[in-house]
Amino acid sequence: MVFVNEKISIPDEEISLSAIRAQGAGGQNVNKVSSAIHLRFDIGASSLPERVKERILASNDQRITQDGVLVIKAQNHRTQEKNRVEAVERLRELVLAATRVPRKRIPTRPGRAAREKRLDAKKKRGTIKKLRRMDFD
Repeated sequence: MVFVNEKISIPDEEISLSAIRAQGAGGQNVNKVSSAIHLRFDIGASSLPERVKERILASNDQRITQDGVLVIKAQNHRTQEKNRVEAVERLRELVLAATRVPRKRIPTRPGRAAREKRLDAKKKRGTIKKLRRMDFD
């Protein structure tokens, strides 16, 4: 069971973990040991609240497939267990981020002083350009 917060938890049955060979340098042992972890989590079929599912799917995360399956690959550590812990922690952080409701932006208008400052700057700039002109009238 992965505990996201006091209200949300993910049962182990919904998370699929598989060991794969890690990429990159690592000497002779890297070709024999499957220490990297692929975590697969079907967002649509999960027991998460609907609002959280919608927010995760709406986030333009490249780890989410067309079918709505989140794929996390952890290969930073040398041991399979540490990579498993890291993959589950990344899943927990992603779900936790989706639980936070984004604040609604309140549109504001510039104040009187800001408008006057902008108009003064425009007048000053216009005066400078006017003085640059050479009128031979």
